[in-house]
Amino acid sequence: MTNLHTATFGGGCFWCIDAAFRRVRGVHKVQSGYTGGHSNSPTYREVCSGESGHAEVVQVHFDPAVIDYTTLLAMFFTLHDPTQLNRQGNDIGSQYRSVVYYHDSAQKQQSEAMIAQLQTHSAAKIVTEVSPASRFYPAEDYHQDYYSENPNQGYCSILIAPKIEKFEHTFSDLLIS
Repeated sequence: MTNLHTATFGGGCFWCIDAAFRRVRGVHKVQSGYTGGHSNSPTYREVCSGESGHAEVVQVHFDPAVIDYTTLLAMFFTLHDPTQLNRQGNDIGSQYRSVVYYHDSAQKQQSEAMIAQLQTHSAAKIVTEVSPASRFYPAEDYHQDYYSENPNQGYCSILIAPKIEKFEHTFSDLLIS
């Protein structure tokens, strides 16, 4: 498809975000990876150390005629806690930061508007960064579609499964049947 757009989100461990967006109608490709850092060709080990400066992210290729960017943003914000600085739960470090990497000025504007709207309903400060997209490095193959490939792994069954269940309930009308 030539009319696909790209969205890039970081909200903690990429396994959960990846698993959720793979269920969305109009999403044609989801890839876990790294962006926003200063080293070339980072590895998972380098990113986890925090030394590369990269965030764990998912890159979502979507058809805007089927699913719009604002809806993807709403989905993203339900999948993580945007008030936690450089962490999500027990995952701690700048690689787990809440961040939207925008690919054009419309995405930047929509992201900032969504954060402002969410802030009116949150007593805690939303710390999600809105930054220009930079070079994306795909994560190692074993990270791609990790949840589906490893549903019984402890992290998946205890932490991701409940988030996916909530996501599926909240957005049931927008998911692949």
